[in-house]
Amino acid sequence: MNLPIIRYILGHIIKLEGLFLLLPFLVALLYRESTAYTYLSLAVAGFAIGFLLTRRKPENTVFYLKEGCVTTALSWIALSLLGCLPFYFTGEIPSFTDALFETVSGFTTTGASILSDVEALSHSSLFWRSFTHWIGGMGVLVFLLAIIPLSGGSHINLLRAESPGPSVGKLVPKMKTTARILYLIYLAMTIIEILILFVSGMPLFDSVTLSFGTAGTGGFGVKNSSLADYTAFQQWVVTIFMILFGINFNAYYLLLFKSIRQAFKIEEVRWYLAIIAASTGVIFLEILDTMENGFQALTHAAFQVASIITTTGYSTLDFNAWSSVCKVVLVLLMFIGACAGSTGGGIKVSRILILFKAIRAELTSYIHPKSIRRIKMDDKPLEDAMIHSVNVYIATFVILFTASVFVISFDGHDLITNFTAVAATINNIGPGLELVGPASNFGFFSPLSKYVMIFDMLAGRLELFPLLLLFHPRVWKA
Repeated sequence: MNLPIIRYILGHIIKLEGLFLLLPFLVALLYRESTAYTYLSLAVAGFAIGFLLTRRKPENTVFYLKEGCVTTALSWIALSLLGCLPFYFTGEIPSFTDALFETVSGFTTTGASILSDVEALSHSSLFWRSFTHWIGGMGVLVFLLAIIPLSGGSHINLLRAESPGPSVGKLVPKMKTTARILYLIYLAMTIIEILILFVSGMPLFDSVTLSFGTAGTGGFGVKNSSLADYTAFQQWVVTIFMILFGINFNAYYLLLFKSIRQAFKIEEVRWYLAIIAASTGVIFLEILDTMENGFQALTHAAFQVASIITTTGYSTLDFNAWSSVCKVVLVLLMFIGACAGSTGGGIKVSRILILFKAIRAELTSYIHPKSIRRIKMDDKPLEDAMIHSVNVYIATFVILFTASVFVISFDGHDLITNFTAVAATINNIGPGLELVGPASNFGFFSPLSKYVMIFDMLAGRLELFPLLLLFHPRVWKA
């Protein structure tokens, strides 16, 4: 284990977060809030700690997948520990456990909150809360690779450990260029959404914070009603951008630098859009009789489908009051999730596709035992190692999910609440059903249950294995 390079990268991460904390400091100055001193102090402390850790560059800068996974997991833990301190020190979230839960939920783009009154927070804390979504959406290590010169080593191991989905590759030969392209696309789409929302009449502060949440597919709002109080046009803008941020970013690279045809040849993207269309249609027909008109029904159906499948977690109404059919559809979407290589969470459409293709291939082998059929994605045969990794991922997911539901069940809440609370956190969604529905929060859970869900949020965002690897005894041996 190359501990010096892990320390060095962690130092850069903490230093970066110190710089990021200057943004809510500026917001506090703008709104003349006393929280400015807290954010400035923590920004200076973060930068100082990061500077000390990066003062000496390691002689050996090579790191492999093991180091990449450990560095990624520790980076997200460090981010969350430092990032929760503003909430705790300002007294806006007086419990450290609750402050950590809220911050982990922000960085992992989960959007599950312990707050019963979001509007009671200062503008600076609301900004920081939403900004954690934006940083966590594309990944802080991707941001690090884009701006910090790290010579030597297999940098793709960091990207592979942090990027959502069963595989990650280079868009261009240089890893740094790939990271910059990803963040430039991400930044451009965020700015476009901010401008559209602002021009539509939404206040600038709301436009910025809601766009951060949409881009990161996070879901923290600045109003207790989430997006219910905004206009139908603004809700549609957010709906469209949630769907766009849930698409594999490789498709945008192909659109910009290759061709539209190549972009739409990505099988996962086609299925992702088809699932959204089918789910919206089912919910639209189910809720049509309960709405004033068809347009309102379509607006709510499309918004909630986009919000859940992309694991954003915004809401325009309490979908917990919908029919069982609607709730079953939404729960299924929680597990399916968005595309690999997007900012969304969940199991990912690509894994679901590979799983179904593997099942079909297995059934075919029973009918034609001597036949040899390769499983393909995008007309390319998949390696056996890829299929194996998908199977292991889903098995691990089920085990972790089951264990989490079991542990939090000791709080004494109903099964639907416990089941969807874990589904909402491990899939990085936010709201669940019953006691954790869109009109409620997670504040009533015991500290133990909150730490279980904190672990689930981090594990879900980091694709399980980087975080689980920290508990493997052999990983720390030289």
